[in-house]
Amino acid sequence: MARGPMGGGGRGGAFADIPAALPFDKGERLKTFRHLGRLFAQMWRTSPWLMSLSIGLRLVVAVQPPLVLLFTKLIIDEVVRQTGLGSPGPELADWLDSGRLNFLMLLLGGEFVLVFARDAFNRAINVVDTILGESHSNAVSLELMQHAAKLDLKHFEQSEYQDRLERARRQASSRSTVVSQLFGQAQSMITAVALAAGLFIYAPLLIVLLAVSFVPAVWGEFRFNRLAYWISHNRSPERRQLEYLRQIGASADSAKEIKLFGLGEFLSERFARLSRQILEENKALNIRRALQTGALAAISTVAYYGAYAYIVWRTLHGDFTIGDLVFLSSSFNQLNGFIQQILIGFTQIAGQSLYLDDLFSFFEIEPTILDPVSPKPFPVPLKQGIVFENVGFRYPGSDRWAVRGLNFTVPAGETVALVGENGAGKTTIVKLMTRLYDPDEGRILVDGIDLKEFATADIRTHMGAIFQDFLRYSFTAADNIGVGRIEALGDRERIAAAAEQSLADPVIRRLPEGYDQMLGRTFLKGQDLSGGEWQKLAIARAYMREAEIIILDEPTAALDARAEAEVFQRFKMLAEGTTAVLISHRFSTVRMADRIVVLANGAVIEAGTHAELIALGGRYAELFELQAAGYR
Repeated sequence: MARGPMGGGGRGGAFADIPAALPFDKGERLKTFRHLGRLFAQMWRTSPWLMSLSIGLRLVVAVQPPLVLLFTKLIIDEVVRQTGLGSPGPELADWLDSGRLNFLMLLLGGEFVLVFARDAFNRAINVVDTILGESHSNAVSLELMQHAAKLDLKHFEQSEYQDRLERARRQASSRSTVVSQLFGQAQSMITAVALAAGLFIYAPLLIVLLAVSFVPAVWGEFRFNRLAYWISHNRSPERRQLEYLRQIGASADSAKEIKLFGLGEFLSERFARLSRQILEENKALNIRRALQTGALAAISTVAYYGAYAYIVWRTLHGDFTIGDLVFLSSSFNQLNGFIQQILIGFTQIAGQSLYLDDLFSFFEIEPTILDPVSPKPFPVPLKQGIVFENVGFRYPGSDRWAVRGLNFTVPAGETVALVGENGAGKTTIVKLMTRLYDPDEGRILVDGIDLKEFATADIRTHMGAIFQDFLRYSFTAADNIGVGRIEALGDRERIAAAAEQSLADPVIRRLPEGYDQMLGRTFLKGQDLSGGEWQKLAIARAYMREAEIIILDEPTAALDARAEAEVFQRFKMLAEGTTAVLISHRFSTVRMADRIVVLANGAVIEAGTHAELIALGGRYAELFELQAAGYR
């Protein structure tokens, strides 16, 4: 709102897609306010004493403005009264000796204390809110990570859930200010009530003018807050694309390929086009907001000056003293500002509550891979093995069966290799075995017990799985292996033993700081490894687990032929008596398995030893000959 002497605003082309009527049902909008209570409880859990201190400080500060105005009125009236009595003498000492300044000095001293205390308390509030906000942001981010860890793999393999996660991640670090806003609202309301009481006593008409001055501006703010949320919510996929382009466009992992294929300009242009589209929408929104809210603020200014003229007129008629004039004009001005601040603040909080829905609705996503009420203990040692019994599975949102009618056995103590072309269902089988997904049809038995009857944590404790897209942690070499059995992360002997088994120990010994060497290029002094060296560390994680069942999904894809042979000779020796599942496209590796299962279109088409399948002359023999021909 424009301020007077007492106080010491087109639609862009990008707006074509934004509806005149917002797509938010009023009932749904009201439901989002429930998140404010959840946010308050969340922040209270973060630090009860900081929350209490913030509330207490604000209560004290809230009563200061009307008290200062009251002291100002009394000071002016006292000055006017003293000037009417005549001067007791030309010097300050004469005034002091007369005692006529005593009350005035007391009033000045009181106002000084109030103003000084307000500044000190406001600074204290800022410090408390900053610490509380950062603490809450860290707590929410931690809670977000913990909840994400509980969700199913399907939640991370679908773009809809990734959008929801991205929105929740953005809100986790930026919505702690909402509670501070609420406290500020409560503080402003207390101040406004005190100011309004003074106005009502002197001139009730001012309250009516006050309403006229703030309602239009508040309505405009409320509408544009919802528009801003609409744009933010519906642009989550594009924002994720921007983040992806920003990441691969300036990443050590992608630098070689970007330079080799000359992708720099292509990625830059795509980023520029997408960011420009979002910028145009935001620019159009802000221009439209400025024009419309500026027009509405003009109504507030007219009402304000109407009140000002009314007070001056009553003062000229002798109804008010000069002190009253200052008190009323300042009270109206401040009250107008406080009420606009309160109502606009509430519209902003309403807008924030929409964003809070992005955060808390993510916490409401529940996993579907659930533990049984009374889980059975995982069989140790494994006696019979793992049986796939008419298993069928489709990925969420897909009509195509990834596997169906799947029947095969992994006998206890044997190594079974899964062979097939891309898309045959090999990695899907691993995901089902580790219960990252549940079958839609059939069942998977471990020693005759349905996999669903075990606790998921127990399953994954007794299965050591390494996927071809394993993570390269920017941790120390020791930690990169230790995460395979997190409870043994500090057991250096066990880590070194796992590294020896996977042939990673010589790689680590050559590093400047050995097992304490930071790996990767993300952090200072980090040292990167070759693809094969990283893969040996990943295989060491599987050995670190000391699991009853070992699953290796393309474990040697980055190794040369000699290193691959060494790794699998060691694997066969160490896996003696251990149940293992191996996925590989290299038949030199596959032929080491005790049994080979050949897959096509999600079903088993052949099974047997290497010699049996070659003699059969079927699909396996064909694939083996194709690969062998490449080495002749």
